[in-house]
Amino acid sequence: MAADETGVLIAGLGPVGAALAALLARRGVKTIVCERETEIYRLPRAAHFDAEIMRLFQQLGIADAMLAHSRPVGGYDFINAAGEMLMQFAAAPETAQGWASGYLFHQPALEALLRDRLTALNVETLTGWALTDFDDDGDGVTATLSDGHATRIIRAAFLIGCDGANSFVRKTLGIALDDYGFDEPWLVVDTVMPDESHLKPHGVQLCDPARPVTIMPMSPGRRRWEFMLLPGETPEEMMAPGKVEALMAPHMGAGNVEIVRRAVYRFHGLVAKDWRRGRVILAGDSAHQTPPFAGQGMCAGLRDAANLAWKLALVVEGKAAMSLLETYQIEREPHARGFIELAIAMGKVVCLQDTEAAAQRDAGMIARHKAGGAATLPPPPGLAAGCLHPSPRAGELAPQFGRFDDGRAESAWLLHRGGAAQADGVEAVDIRGLAQWEAWLGAQPAALIRPDRYVFGTGTPDDLAAAWRRSTGG
Repeated sequence: MAADETGVLIAGLGPVGAALAALLARRGVKTIVCERETEIYRLPRAAHFDAEIMRLFQQLGIADAMLAHSRPVGGYDFINAAGEMLMQFAAAPETAQGWASGYLFHQPALEALLRDRLTALNVETLTGWALTDFDDDGDGVTATLSDGHATRIIRAAFLIGCDGANSFVRKTLGIALDDYGFDEPWLVVDTVMPDESHLKPHGVQLCDPARPVTIMPMSPGRRRWEFMLLPGETPEEMMAPGKVEALMAPHMGAGNVEIVRRAVYRFHGLVAKDWRRGRVILAGDSAHQTPPFAGQGMCAGLRDAANLAWKLALVVEGKAAMSLLETYQIEREPHARGFIELAIAMGKVVCLQDTEAAAQRDAGMIARHKAGGAATLPPPPGLAAGCLHPSPRAGELAPQFGRFDDGRAESAWLLHRGGAAQADGVEAVDIRGLAQWEAWLGAQPAALIRPDRYVFGTGTPDDLAAAWRRSTGG
């Protein structure tokens, strides 16, 4: 059977696979995506994304459309059983990324927008086709797909497993998972509520040892409720008729509610030991899984896509050495682990069920809150190693003043004050007269911004251009 040729084959058409495919297509890389399901899963899973991810949606051309399916995070309150404030996270209406600090959204709407972009970009999407086998011979990957009736062979330079927590790609490669040992079962209930005016407009975490509860707004008119299972409770018991309604009743107040989903999930922290084997690479939940308490699960996967897309494109185009892909896990794993560890730390606060320990927790947290007021979530960690030029600001996420990104190339950018050096695949941008950028640069004559908007380094244009060529191997 003749094989179809492509630059990149992606297994999985969730948000991570779709975003990666769109980013590759925008850079001119022929990409095919296969997905075993025939339709978008119509119920929400992820509920939050942050300013960096909205900036990625801006790059993909869907940010303004996403505003209709999301709402800015209004804050996040941690309260005890008595209603006392233990900890409060404030939200920023605008950040250095040019967007609000976070958004609550409806995942099916995001997936529909991403698929529309793939159609506009002429990306071949094979829904109803599952990856059933693959072989990496060192020069490329030969993959076998099946729709249950027919078989299709695809020959790709790279195979990317964006196929979720139970990843077929990861399991076929025999890659083990590093388990953080955090494993908590929760009942997740998604609702539609035409009138939410009687509920708080922001997230609430009830730290009650009798039953920890999370209440989170999602897109307008939708809300998520999460109830921790207590020792001895089973998923079957939690799903029994009337159980969900009884759990929600103390927190509901007035108003109509339609329950659209109820399911028991285990919240845990897992990281694959290897994210790449030769020409096969993992991204998203196939590479790492995080508890939901910091709202960073999908965000981590989309950061994988942004990090990986430009590197894959350069390698596929012959403009960078394969060694550039070695920086993917080096850069992304510490970043992903940082958010997993933050989520687990928050989860341990929430999940405490010993009443005496909870009372001690409450006393300490109430005192700290009264002394310090509302807190802010720490900014995403920068990159400490990888494709970077050691210099001030290297590894930071570059700011966006206004809608600076709009209309700019998918390539790296060299921000300079005149006399820019030439570097293949780098757009030179003269920032003289742009006061915010000049203030950000300070004494540095130039900065090179990678395609994923992280700072490669600062220095003279000539030094940066030369360092970029060395680091990419081009």
